[in-house]
Amino acid sequence: MRYKLLGRSGLRVSELALGTMTFGPDWGWGADKDESKAMFDAFAGAGGNFIDTANRYTNGTAESFVGEFVAGDRGHFVVSSKYTLSRDGNDPNASGNHRKSLVESLDASLRRLGTDYIDLYWAHIWDPFTPIEEMMRALDDQVRAGKILYVGISDAPAWVISRANTVAELRGWTPFSALQSQYSLIERNAERELLPMSVNLDIAFTAWGALGAGLLTGKYNDDPTGDGGRIHSAGWGSLEEHKMAIAREVAAVAEDVGASASQVALSWVRQQSPTVIPLIGARKAAQLVDNIGCVDVVLGAEEMARLDTVSAIERGFPYDFITGGRESFMGKITDQVDDHRHTTV
Repeated sequence: MRYKLLGRSGLRVSELALGTMTFGPDWGWGADKDESKAMFDAFAGAGGNFIDTANRYTNGTAESFVGEFVAGDRGHFVVSSKYTLSRDGNDPNASGNHRKSLVESLDASLRRLGTDYIDLYWAHIWDPFTPIEEMMRALDDQVRAGKILYVGISDAPAWVISRANTVAELRGWTPFSALQSQYSLIERNAERELLPMSVNLDIAFTAWGALGAGLLTGKYNDDPTGDGGRIHSAGWGSLEEHKMAIAREVAAVAEDVGASASQVALSWVRQQSPTVIPLIGARKAAQLVDNIGCVDVVLGAEEMARLDTVSAIERGFPYDFITGGRESFMGKITDQVDDHRHTTV
């Protein structure tokens, strides 16, 4: 496995991140401790050092497992965790991005992880009730205290992330080095604003849901309404049919290139931008090993075009308007201008 710099920082992280939402049986469908350890060992054995967890994953069990698994070589691993989601539905301050929620959540995570610092600490989701300035200052205080080293944000609009980093940079606080968002062949909305922002502002983009809740593995291609999947007979319609068409094209490309459908779906995500780091997770070590194999799969222009075509989305206003009207503001020489900054719209 190769390594990437985390955004504008100097931190080196593996080109895949290990997602641990399946670590622990607490929610009724996750892996037990032995299987979780087998997945961790497979990832570490392949050179992976970027571990992603959260305080709410399997009611805290995921953090406990991760802490135990990295304990023998803590400094080698880049451990990330999250706060924001409610820890007590009856307590109005047991959730959100405000300072009290951050401090209490962080201390609890450190205890479960059995460590005195977290490498990358995420705001799990944008909390519109908390001022951006409060969130960024509170995160920076924890960096200065040595409890966290870098900060990131998950599931937030591009304007929030941009404003947060602008405020942080102007005030000398720690900016977000990474963002986390859903992104796959069946969920390409990040291409409108989040992905271009990550490229132009040099923010690492960790993609969750890269296999489309399992749909892109091909396991529902023959029975899309089967129980146990996210695609059910109730509500079956054009949107679901479109997703199945994408899944079947992924399987066809996989057969052509001699790879698994999962590897093709993950490789498509990997090849979208140098800033993208797919999150891989599984319930069994064998599944995870197959996912890791995506690093050896490079899709050619033809395969990328096939997948892009079947999954294409309308970017909408103002992006289609700007792209289609370049000549109106650049004149007839628009195609003769070389953009060394490689900016995207």
